[in-house]
Amino acid sequence: MSEREWDAIVVGGGIIGLSIAWRASLQGLSVTVLERERSPAGASWMAAGMLAPVTEATFGENDLLALNLEGARRWPGFLKELEDCSGMKLERLDNGTLFVALDRDQAEALRRLYDYQESLGLEVAWLNSRACRQLEPALHPRARSAVLAEADGAVDPRDVIRGLASALRRAGVTVRRGACVVSVEAGENAGVLLSDGEKVSGKRTVLAAGCWSGSIRGIPGPIRKAVRPVKGQILRLRCQSNARPLIGHVVRTEDVYLVPRPNGELVAGATVEEKGFDTTLTAGGVFELLRAADEVVPGIRELELVEAGVGLRPGTPDNMPLIGNCAPGLIVATGHYRNGVLQAPVTGDAVAHLLVHGQVPEEIACFNPTRFEP
Repeated sequence: MSEREWDAIVVGGGIIGLSIAWRASLQGLSVTVLERERSPAGASWMAAGMLAPVTEATFGENDLLALNLEGARRWPGFLKELEDCSGMKLERLDNGTLFVALDRDQAEALRRLYDYQESLGLEVAWLNSRACRQLEPALHPRARSAVLAEADGAVDPRDVIRGLASALRRAGVTVRRGACVVSVEAGENAGVLLSDGEKVSGKRTVLAAGCWSGSIRGIPGPIRKAVRPVKGQILRLRCQSNARPLIGHVVRTEDVYLVPRPNGELVAGATVEEKGFDTTLTAGGVFELLRAADEVVPGIRELELVEAGVGLRPGTPDNMPLIGNCAPGLIVATGHYRNGVLQAPVTGDAVAHLLVHGQVPEEIACFNPTRFEP
């Protein structure tokens, strides 16, 4: 039995859980983070880190778009404050995203999406084939057209996670790795039970365990059923040390995205597979990513393949996160699916506000975790 009672227990040490813990600690709360893995892993560690609310915008997801835009708006301030609190230099790619069509069918579909995005007042520009190649000379000659979203960007989630870990250490926040939570308790006996039988007590518990959130006992049934793992295979390639980076923008097509890093790394991702908790890296998955990347930027053939891995995104039936109260003393912050990195600043601020003031901020009101209850 843990003797201390924390103001908040955060279950999950990904970018969402760490952001919540950091923002809550800045509000003066005593916080502990419990993470099942012994070293950084999971969807956050594998993610490409795109901050792309505009190119992610699609038909019928206006509430999600609003959250993504707010997340992107907060990222520059979030990153600057994190640099100050962590003592680390953290970079953001802000050259924009280029969504490329490679044939007539793709161009027609992209044009419909562009018209929709433009109707929403989003900052997008339509580029013909020549303009695409002028902007990114490494593009395949068959690139037919593209949409440029200049406000989109990217960060390196691994650097951000390291920065959050440093900021939390400096703030005196306890992050326990290898602490597997098997059940949560709400009400007067609030806290969590670990797999080794230890009880950790806290006034409130925040469930931010990604796709594993549904496997923890004590979570209301509809919430447990709403979160599922969505497998994503992803590659990391690297230019030679003296070589010029292939691309300066995030480049994406219907089948792949390519995210350049300042250190010469290029991330290629990611498959979307309904395979449960399977984390098998497959030859087919790697082949399809390389094929799709080669079709848009042929120069990737000359890069070194330095890593191939798998992440499990936390998906929900409507592709929107679950954020808010679900029981006395229990807050949920999971189901961020493809946009966990993008939504981390707004989720961290919102949950910290909820912990301190007991009020649900307007920006997360429509993501009530109880919305799937009958």
